Amino acid sequence: MQYDPRVMPNTPQLDSRARQLLRTLIAQYLEEGQPVGSRTLSKSAGLDVSPATVRNIMADLEDLGLIASPHTSAGRVPTVRGLRLFVDSLLELKPLPRGAVMQIQRELPRESATARDLLSNASSLLSAMTHFVGVVTVPGTVDAPLKQIEFVSLDAARVLAILVFADGQVQNRVLNLRQRLDARALEQAANFLNAHYAGLRLEEIRARVLAELRAAGSELNRLLDSAVEVAAETFAPRPEPDMLVSGQTNLMEGEEASRIDRLRELFEAFQRKRELLALLEGCARAPGVRLFIGEESGFAPLEGYSLVSAPYGNEGHVLGAIGVIGPTRMAYDRVIPVVQATARLLTDALNRGTPAA
Repeated sequence: MQYDPRVMPNTPQLDSRARQLLRTLIAQYLEEGQPVGSRTLSKSAGLDVSPATVRNIMADLEDLGLIASPHTSAGRVPTVRGLRLFVDSLLELKPLPRGAVMQIQRELPRESATARDLLSNASSLLSAMTHFVGVVTVPGTVDAPLKQIEFVSLDAARVLAILVFADGQVQNRVLNLRQRLDARALEQAANFLNAHYAGLRLEEIRARVLAELRAAGSELNRLLDSAVEVAAETFAPRPEPDMLVSGQTNLMEGEEASRIDRLRELFEAFQRKRELLALLEGCARAPGVRLFIGEESGFAPLEGYSLVSAPYGNEGHVLGAIGVIGPTRMAYDRVIPVVQATARLLTDALNRGTPAA
């Protein structure tokens, strides 16, 4: 797994007894959600040591900032630093059971589904399988090479541009032009663009079109004449990426009254999307699974929650990220494999070709 390099720059060195006690304490806390006392820990850790020795080790772990004592209890709970050490070096991850993989394979693809439908299915599946929030970023533009383009006149000043991509996706863009273009001019524009730009991605095409338009006497200006506007409008930047969110209400189950304000902040962040999108887009640029625990993300509404994410793509290009957001007290050994498998199977489904949104 890949993690943010800023996290845990100085990992504490623990002896075998301290590691075993910390692993046992965190596993029990994640399962039961209650502070763990030294008496309970001495019985369940499987170590032949006295309760006094357990107390001394727990005091050392607390000094290292790996566990803390709530004011209302003599027991200990893991800190964000302790959870990070647990996930990075003490947690044993197992592959997702075959039955769960088959469930994702069965539920993810839908016959004649659009790409957006497929991403929406992925978000819903992540939420259903983890009982937390499933999030999936939706690319703002198609990243596959252009295969073909056609123009259809709609009325005096509007033209429909039909873009067909190499992966089978199709986008329809309505262009608002300053002057009417007849069928011959539109056909000439389509023929030129297909001949010169097919096989390139939209960002590459946009850069070349702009360069051509700036060049006096360029081939594009000479051949297309008044139709240069349709080329510029067709490849103008499109809307920003979006994010699909499923299962927000799952976070309300078992929440204490003292945390409702924090949960409200997170719900507002789901509505705004901008900050979470930026965080997930950063995750998409890194290979493998990324995990932020609590304040590690640097995003205040996520304090008290964890984000597990992984990139997905098409034809070897990363398109976005999928993820799960839940309380820091989550079963990481179960959630991480679900996110890993869903990202892989979503990529496989997209590579098989899916109609556009």
